[in-house]
Amino acid sequence: MSETKRIRKTLVGRIVTDTADKTVSVQVKRSYRHRLYKKTITASKNYLAHDEKNEYKIGEVVKIEECAPLSKRKTWFVKERVATGRKS
Repeated sequence: MSETKRIRKTLVGRIVTDTADKTVSVQVKRSYRHRLYKKTITASKNYLAHDEKNEYKIGEVVKIEECAPLSKRKTWFVKERVATGRKS
């Protein structure tokens, strides 16, 4: 039998909340052009991602990867840190 390897989706976004235990909320922004009006539109969506060691903080840019459902809304996990957070 042949093993089919499933390619997992990966997204890059900024952490907006880290208050829940082992969970962070990551905001992913994307830009696209409107078909009729040719205007560039920026859309954003929030994803809940699993953070096993609670090591990621607000403002950091992270890469998240798709996984099997861990809860009702959490189907992503934080794979790696891309950039550190901004100091405010």
